[in-house]
Amino acid sequence: MHGDNATLDQLGAAILRYAEDRLRLHPVPLDRVATPEELEAAVGQTITEEGLGGLETLALFEDKLAPACLSVDHPRYLSFIPCAPTDAAAMFDLVVGASSLYAGSWLEGSGAVHAENAALRWISDLAGLPPEAGGVFTPGGTIGNLSALVAARYATRARAALDGITGVAARPWRVAATEGAHSSIKSACDVMDAELVGVHVDERLRLTGDNLRKALEENGPETFFAVVATCGTTNFGIIDDLQSVAEVCEEYGIWFHVDGAYGGAGLAAPSVRERYAGVERADSFMVDPHKWLFAPFDCCALIYRDPEQGRAAHTQHASYLDVLTEAPDFNPSDYSVGLTRRARGLPFWFSLAANGTRAYAAAIERTLEVTRFAAEEIARRPELEVVREPDLSVIVFRRLGWAAADYQAWSDRMLADEFAFIVPTSHAGETLARFAIVNPQTSEEDIVAILDTMR
Repeated sequence: MHGDNATLDQLGAAILRYAEDRLRLHPVPLDRVATPEELEAAVGQTITEEGLGGLETLALFEDKLAPACLSVDHPRYLSFIPCAPTDAAAMFDLVVGASSLYAGSWLEGSGAVHAENAALRWISDLAGLPPEAGGVFTPGGTIGNLSALVAARYATRARAALDGITGVAARPWRVAATEGAHSSIKSACDVMDAELVGVHVDERLRLTGDNLRKALEENGPETFFAVVATCGTTNFGIIDDLQSVAEVCEEYGIWFHVDGAYGGAGLAAPSVRERYAGVERADSFMVDPHKWLFAPFDCCALIYRDPEQGRAAHTQHASYLDVLTEAPDFNPSDYSVGLTRRARGLPFWFSLAANGTRAYAAAIERTLEVTRFAAEEIARRPELEVVREPDLSVIVFRRLGWAAADYQAWSDRMLADEFAFIVPTSHAGETLARFAIVNPQTSEEDIVAILDTMR
């Protein structure tokens, strides 16, 4: 399977050359979407008994498959939440893949785990969490949120058992969140067979303590094991009123989880840091470095105020694992759903260590600056209208006179021309346009060029 040394040398050189060429591309090509029929015709059968050979397969990927994948680090890729890893992070991802590192346990990956924990510590300090806070890098926000809620339910029921509580309060089954919460919260509740209770938002579309208290009282606060607030909703980038929500959670003794998958990165930006007041009171907090902290996919930082609560909920027990579970070591797999894990936090750690945290703050501030410019430019154009002034780096706006079909045709036309990738969104039944600006390479000129296409 490894092949002879000469062949491996050729393949290794070709792969490194491809990676180097890709990293040197500034800007990168947006590329396009291909149909299944187009790919079948262009690629044909790739899995064969004899194999195609390494160089041939690499050429197939480079010439046929890669151009049929959109470049999420393109400066005009403004849909969903883009990913724009630093060169240092992208390069170090090669090192992680080549090193055969297992980072599920301290015994097998102590060096990698130590480095990952340093990156988690930086995030914990940004959020103002206590020195003992800690956690793990999970594959993404969905697993991060699920793991946090599993720990919340486990801790709540364990506390009830310890206090001798019986009845409904001994086995709470509800989670409170707004409709602006990420779809993964509903997914996690479905997986856990828990009930998600919607909480009304205020006039600024935020979760607030007053509305949360009403929802808890209407449904019985003893039936809830977690409340989920968001700092940076996906659709609008809204930061909930974390301070008032934290107070209500403390009043009722309910686990307070803060989902900062996208917006948590803004904690590093001095210009918006005060908007996160209350995040330091969270029982669990998560942020995806592959979103606005310039790491490659896939990387979610899940942090517990008290890591032992995560460990109690997630440690897997088996005879062959005794050597790990009976040791006092810090094993990352004990803090989330899943046992086997790659060292997915290392590219983020490497970039932080190499570039310094000041560069991260500057890069995030740059995206906020471009977002403010976009809001001003939209307001300046009579055919456009901002729907809500941005809290962070997501801005939603309307093109006056357009229907849903017009937005879709505009989006399709830009993608077909490989000019920009911006899919429509919707709110309150209305189709709208949306920019998610997390790439420091996105410029004011890019914004103007895109808005010009809506005239």
